[in-house]
Amino acid sequence: MTSIDLGPFPDADGYQEALNLDVEDTLAGHRTGYVSSDPDLIYLDGNSLGRLLAGTAEGVNEVVTQEWGDRLIRAWNDRWWDLQLDLGDKLAPLLGAGPGEVIISDSTSVNLYKLARAAVDAAAPDRDRIVTDDLNFPSDLYILESVAAETGRSLQIVRSDGIHGPVDGLAEAIGEHTALVSLSHTVFQSGYTYDLAAITRLSHDAGARVLWDCSHSVGAVPIDFEEAGVDLAVGCTYKHLSGGPGAPAFLYVRRGLQDELVNPIAGWWSHAEPFALDLTYRPTSGIRRFHTGTMPILSLAAIEPGLDDVIAATVPAIREKSMALGEYLVRQHDVHLASLGFELASPSDPVRRGSHLSLRHRHAWPIDLALIDRAKVIPDFRAPDSLRLGISALYTSFVQIHTAVQRISQVVTHGVYEDYANARSTVT
Repeated sequence: MTSIDLGPFPDADGYQEALNLDVEDTLAGHRTGYVSSDPDLIYLDGNSLGRLLAGTAEGVNEVVTQEWGDRLIRAWNDRWWDLQLDLGDKLAPLLGAGPGEVIISDSTSVNLYKLARAAVDAAAPDRDRIVTDDLNFPSDLYILESVAAETGRSLQIVRSDGIHGPVDGLAEAIGEHTALVSLSHTVFQSGYTYDLAAITRLSHDAGARVLWDCSHSVGAVPIDFEEAGVDLAVGCTYKHLSGGPGAPAFLYVRRGLQDELVNPIAGWWSHAEPFALDLTYRPTSGIRRFHTGTMPILSLAAIEPGLDDVIAATVPAIREKSMALGEYLVRQHDVHLASLGFELASPSDPVRRGSHLSLRHRHAWPIDLALIDRAKVIPDFRAPDSLRLGISALYTSFVQIHTAVQRISQVVTHGVYEDYANARSTVT
């Protein structure tokens, strides 16, 4: 079995540059706060799951042993009942939102359904179209399809070049019959990042509401909902916010819309008097109106340390380093990987790119498995042929990027990936 040299690789082009960039890195101190049991492992998992902060384990243990163990049911009145609101207010500044406009609630998919259905139900009957694009996350498309079917609307999917958002196509599609425009701010495959304000303005000019999925941008890309005039948004907390696997998601509703829109999944946590236990539902006012059922407190508590770390680092500083890491990775691709059949499948303009890059290769799937199993690099794979490399400014170094590229090169040049040509895996 061919072995992989794990490096470092001081003779490979770009190594000294990486060392210099790491010396200048003002966010380097954050790296030590994240759990890393294997110093050789390079984690580039497309930001599908952020690394664990040591403080997260400590915080959750405190909730389990002290709040649950000692306080028992009394912990609900101590802090649990409003925890999803408190965390929403803490998250709000990262979104350019105000207090009382963000709440942690359910999953991204459930939140997307709630807000999409609420927006469409409030639209005029002749606004019979929902507009999205083919870069949107497939689950979002499934949900929009179901909302369209339930409300007698049609879903129009604007086609792209597979990398860049189809801005011109959206401009043609959005019109007087559009009820809702729903897009991913940073798209999951290529990392293309829309101009939030421009697309929102385009939609509003046509009289349509906009619903953004910010799962791949929150905590990594500057966002300002208030300045952009955004109506509605959702997003997860387990990527750049490191909230943990399956962590509860967030939703945003502009203050002026909160009492106008109707939550289609009514539940006791959005009741005006939850403990009156009425048999008739009476919705509360404000952002709590879009809650549904009891929050999973242990998962909710795990969100806060990652959120605090992003706040401490600041999104502008994170964005600056993220763009530098991305540009360095592109240069390394051009020097070491392009000749091996790799092709950049993300925008070349760093302003229009989020914090992950996709590299196309006809053997991307077995390369992905070989990297994980033999080269101690964890990327992820996105069908049909993309190796997706996630960059976290809080725990990824420039030398790690350099080393990962050299390991990828070995996996291809030594034919290591061929051992995995017929392998299968449920999670990619």
